[in-house]
Formats: sequence, C-alpha cells, structure tokens
Amino acid sequence: MQGVKNIYVITQHTTRTGEPKLVDECTYPLTGAGVVSRIFTDLAVVDVTDKGFQVVELAPGVTFEEVQEKTGAPIQPAD
Repeated sequence: MQGVKNIYVITQHTTRTGEPKLVDECTYPLTGAGVVSRIFTDLAVVDVTDKGFQVVELAPGVTFEEVQEKTGAPIQPAD
C-alpha cells in the first residue's frame, strides 16, 4: 500500500447473523494492519482514528445508539 494516503472500506455493518464487523481486533490474517482510514456501512460513515472509531455521518433513520449497539468496539459520536 505504498504511497496510498487513504484506504476506504465499503461493507455491511454486521454479518448475516447480526455479529459486528467493526471490532477491536481482527481475527483474520491481515495484509495491511492499521491502513483503513474510513469505513462506509449501511448504518454510518465511520472514521478510524488513533482514538478508535468515530461516526462521521449516520444513515437516514439510524440513531447513534443503534450504531453503537451493532459495533464490536468503542465508538464515538461525530464532533
């Protein structure tokens, strides 16, 4: 990922069984740890910061509490 300034991920917020995809620690082998800067899900746009996940924008009709409940790591509201 040499020379790339931003890596974005587009995914569903949870698995088909409702498990969070945004978690504290990955359990799968990684090709680039710590390189993702923003995640776009069906529930929110989330920045990955040094302090953890931070909501940038919520999808229409989605509350921060719903996103927090479906995230497997601490998440902060937008500034």
